[in-house]
Formats: sequence, C-alpha cells, structure tokens
Amino acid sequence: MIREAKVEDIQQIQVVRNSVKENTLSNPALVSDTDVNEFLFTRGKGWVCEIDHTIVGFAIVDFKENNIWALFIHPDFEKQGIGQLLHDTMLNYYFSITKTTVWLRTSPNTRAESFYRKNGWKNVGMHGDELKFEMILDNWIA
Repeated sequence: MIREAKVEDIQQIQVVRNSVKENTLSNPALVSDTDVNEFLFTRGKGWVCEIDHTIVGFAIVDFKENNIWALFIHPDFEKQGIGQLLHDTMLNYYFSITKTTVWLRTSPNTRAESFYRKNGWKNVGMHGDELKFEMILDNWIA
C-alpha cells in the first residue's frame, strides 16, 4: 500500500534508509530524525509503501530545492515494483503542484542510475562524485 508519510513513520523510514546496499550513508547520523521530519512536512512531502504494518520503501520530494531528496526500498523488497510506484506517485504529485524542473543525484554505476535513465531522467553531468539528473514536465507527461 502506498500512502502519504506520517510523523510516526520516521523511525521505520530510517530503518529502510540505513538498510540499503547502494547509495549508502557514510555515517547514518548524517540524516537525523529531525532532518527527515523537515523534508517530510516543512520542505516537502513523502510517501511510504507499507506491507503488513511495516514500511518497506519511501520517497520524499523537496519543494524548497525542487529535488528528489530520497527514494529507497528495503533490500528484502527490491524488484517488486515498489520503487516504480513510489516514483510515479511522487512525480505525479510534484508536477500537479509545480511545473518546475526537478532534479536528483545518485551514485554512478548503480541500479538507481539505470532506474532513473529508464524512467526518462536526463543526465546533466556530475555533481561532485555523483551523477545529476533532471526531469522536466514535458518528459514526464510525454
């Protein structure tokens, strides 16, 4: 089930974020519960996928910077279409609110890179050691 994230979800969101095998955090303390709360309810909006009362994936868009702040799936639930559902829900909502180009960064040579390319994101170059992708409204609705 895909639904909007609630404050009570933050603990399980953190579990998912810290369980991933790619795009890992060098230090899990770098993203605090306060940070997640801010991106969910002040700067943006988020969605979770819940299976049997457990969050197995989440997506968060940041309207302040017009970027995808997070899209992560617990490794035990990968390759089941959850990422696609969260991605599509998030972008449909984003472009219903604004027509502004949205961007994201991800590590090169990852499944995430392939996923974003497959979904029409355009690589616009490197940002530090990460790839930067953009999505414009015309590419999303085309």
